[in-house]
Amino acid sequence: MKEKILVVDDEKEITDLVALYLENEGFQVYKFYDSREALEYVQKKEMDLAVLDIMMPEVDGLELCRLIRQKHTYPIIMLTAKGGEIDKINGLTLGADDYVTKPFLPLELVARVKAQLRRYKQYDGSREKQEEVFFHKGLVLNLNTHECTLNERPLALTPTEFTILSVLCKRKGSVVSAEELFHEVWKDEYYQKSNNTISVHIRRLREKMGDSFEKPKYIKTVWGCGYKIEG
Repeated sequence: MKEKILVVDDEKEITDLVALYLENEGFQVYKFYDSREALEYVQKKEMDLAVLDIMMPEVDGLELCRLIRQKHTYPIIMLTAKGGEIDKINGLTLGADDYVTKPFLPLELVARVKAQLRRYKQYDGSREKQEEVFFHKGLVLNLNTHECTLNERPLALTPTEFTILSVLCKRKGSVVSAEELFHEVWKDEYYQKSNNTISVHIRRLREKMGDSFEKPKYIKTVWGCGYKIEG
């Protein structure tokens, strides 16, 4: 049976685009441009997940989230405006599971939808393996399928490059030393020359990602310490 996704946004173009991408992935989408109509519908029908825009007239996304949570436990993803940190906090407080900041990449939203559905199924007792997916500024890294995309473009990474990037994503916001990276990848004894091995792979990763050493958007060098992906 197709999983049912509710999409609510008063911006018709965004709603239609999100619906199109989700339908292409095999989901059954119920889209609404009016939050009142959406609320009336979900009070009668059971969904598997909801995608709600926060800034809507009359009944906004936060209120809609609160009302849905009174009866339902399925995942809710909020669409927030850039810089809307208070909205994000309020949304999570009211029961939202995740948020995506506008403007967003449709494929990243689809990946987040899939990840939330898998977590929900596991929480409900399903034995289905949880999918580990990491997101960062258009970067989507799936540890189970070993796939990586950047701004919806597939990145052809070697197993070593993928492992290095996954370690940095798991430790996002923290500095990971070259020695730690070396142990994670090769499980071998670290020598001083091993630092050059790591730096070469980091350089190749940056080239494939179009990242800059001087002004890094993804992988930052912390002199004398290691590497990090900013949180």
